[in-house]
Amino acid sequence: MTPKELKQILQALVEHGVSELTLETPDYKLTVRRGGEVQVVALPQPVTAPADLAPAAGAPGLEAQEAKGAKEAKDECAGCVEVRAPIVGTFYRAPAPDAPPYVEEGDRVEKGQVLCIIEAMKLMNEIESEVSGIVKKILVKNGEPVEYGQPLFLIQPL
Repeated sequence: MTPKELKQILQALVEHGVSELTLETPDYKLTVRRGGEVQVVALPQPVTAPADLAPAAGAPGLEAQEAKGAKEAKDECAGCVEVRAPIVGTFYRAPAPDAPPYVEEGDRVEKGQVLCIIEAMKLMNEIESEVSGIVKKILVKNGEPVEYGQPLFLIQPL
């Protein structure tokens, strides 16, 4: 189950006033109680996709394609510093939906300047630049989920 799918389940619980949900698959059992604890029980067998859902042999998966795209961008920007996601969450380029983005490609940034927000568990976490420089590439689209350690920006140090 992806973080996005779990978030959708939790939102549905709130929207419909459901106080408890149990979801059981061959791979795991998830019980969610509003106002209580979340319990996930993983079963020991490995998870395998059915043949009709598995990627074709030799076809790169989505994660491999994203990693390849980030590597190609890094290769184009020799000497650039990667700003990586320090947490898992949802990437936002602006402080509010109607506000302008914190930074655009080509902008000059200072060390400690806010580049984006990652929302995790309804908390907005400001992500700051690690160096002063020029934003060469923004590697994530607004509203996309990000994983821990995923490259977000490439910054050419000054």
